[in-house]
Amino acid sequence: MPIFAWNGKNRFGDVVGGKRAAGSEKELAMALAREQISGLNISKEKVQIKIPFLQSQKVSLKDLSLYSRQLSVLIDAELPLIQSLNILSEQSKNKYFKQVIIDIREDVEAGSSLNQAKRKFPKVFDNLYCNLIASGEQSGSLDVMLKRLAEYLEKIVKLRAQVKQAMVYPTSVLSFSLLVVIFMLWKVVPVFSTIFVELGADLPGLTAVILAFSGFVQNNIVFLFFGTLALIFLMKYSRQTTPGRKIFDKLILNLPLFGGLLLKVGLSRITRTLSTLIAGGVPMLECLKITSSTSGNVILEDQVVQARTLVSEGSSLTDAFKGVGQFPFMFVQLMGVGEATGTLDEMLAKLADFYDDEVESSVATMLSVLEPLLLMFVGGMVGLIVISMYLPIFSLMQQL
Repeated sequence: MPIFAWNGKNRFGDVVGGKRAAGSEKELAMALAREQISGLNISKEKVQIKIPFLQSQKVSLKDLSLYSRQLSVLIDAELPLIQSLNILSEQSKNKYFKQVIIDIREDVEAGSSLNQAKRKFPKVFDNLYCNLIASGEQSGSLDVMLKRLAEYLEKIVKLRAQVKQAMVYPTSVLSFSLLVVIFMLWKVVPVFSTIFVELGADLPGLTAVILAFSGFVQNNIVFLFFGTLALIFLMKYSRQTTPGRKIFDKLILNLPLFGGLLLKVGLSRITRTLSTLIAGGVPMLECLKITSSTSGNVILEDQVVQARTLVSEGSSLTDAFKGVGQFPFMFVQLMGVGEATGTLDEMLAKLADFYDDEVESSVATMLSVLEPLLLMFVGGMVGLIVISMYLPIFSLMQQL
């Protein structure tokens, strides 16, 4: 049965609309007339063939921040909301996001608020986004809220890029060096082993150890390959469970170099999210509920949840975070100053900027320290294998 999109007015004069299956337009018109809906506009929905595994249903934060800023500009220019959404849907290069914007526009045309329309797509617009949109619609400052959201998302994108820069370089270097060492043990070292056996060379202790490792790799290369894949999948699965997340996140925070960096990233997200929500007029308990899911670390999330419980029992925000006992002294002190002076959102924004600067500085320092250390590590591993293979040759030359 075909699907028809329709809109019209009910008996109270309110604009209503939606989608409904019917045998024909005439049949749908008669059904709606019985429901006392007049001024009908009915159109048949086009059939779209969708192949799920070929269609990406993700919207990047960069796309979302650009959409928010553009919509803010269009609304500030006093363009009608429906026309603004139509313009943005035509400009979007992400096909899934384009369809999302079209669906939102249709819901708004049918009488829904922008906030209600966006809540149908929780994977694209989270609670933070929808709550600020609702606040903007209620206060008549939708363009201001969209601009604030765009700035928030841009900061998060920048922060993620810095963390990625800090994590990708050492991970890629270590992975590549490990592959090189395994290849040498698998294919290169056995060639020398055969030569040593044929010549009857006396093997130094270092060479014997390397040959033993080479034999293990040769005999278990398939097991090592599939074992590594299984370990990766197991780690990913564990990260999706609550106990697994707690173990990994606690371990990450205790890592040398990386632990301090990731703690600052989490604090930056918490302060920036809380600042944005408070400035948007969202109730405090709702602010803390949304903030608890944005830090990216379950340990910090649990601490925000504990602080929220204390606030619900009557504590001030500062006393609540101080009672948790895990947040830095400066964090709590500046929060207290913000509460005392009535500028909590501004103080939290300054804290977020401070932690962003700290993250940027930490990334630069860490990379400058890690680069020579990684080069020495890689060079040491490869050099150790090469030296161990040449020691018996030197011994044979002395015998000759």
